[in-house]
Amino acid sequence: MTTTTSASRRLTSTDLALIAAFAALIAVCALLPAINVGAGLVPITLQTFAVLLSGAVLGAKRGFLAVMLYLAVGAAGVPVFSGGAAGLAVFAGPTAGYLIGFPLAAALCGFIVERLPREKVATSIPLIFAAGLFSSALLIHTLGILGLAWRADMSLAAAAKIDLAFWPGDVIKNLAMATVATAVHRAFPDLLPARRK
Repeated sequence: MTTTTSASRRLTSTDLALIAAFAALIAVCALLPAINVGAGLVPITLQTFAVLLSGAVLGAKRGFLAVMLYLAVGAAGVPVFSGGAAGLAVFAGPTAGYLIGFPLAAALCGFIVERLPREKVATSIPLIFAAGLFSSALLIHTLGILGLAWRADMSLAAAAKIDLAFWPGDVIKNLAMATVATAVHRAFPDLLPARRK
């Protein structure tokens, strides 16, 4: 590995600022009023919008780090989780699977978006929407169902039934995310990491 390659993989001050800004955006979206479903076990919030936007705008690595920073701040006791919750106890509750899925979904969404043709990133809402919805379905919903079944002591079928309530909102949030992400990429065409040759 050359010094140049090693230096290019380090996070710059701009990267750190973007990671912090998107972590803050996730916190704000989590703290907005939520809708409780499934006997109040898991609230519907705008978190997933901000989580997937982090990946779609920043790319896999920085999107993942933004969500991890958000989770670390909440785990440390800052009330940034839905409803103003905080601390490690949140990761032992029924929402644990969804929280674990957040950084993975941001990374996958970013990974997919990074591989789209650059002109499509700034113009194709359907492609970014598909990247977000696929990432959410594969990681957030799947891990969320498993977490619900485990931490709320219910069957997988019962957990999946609760999770169904999130799908209409998820489709809308991913559409909004794709609209915002394409607009950001039109305004800042060099925001995504450069492709390695």
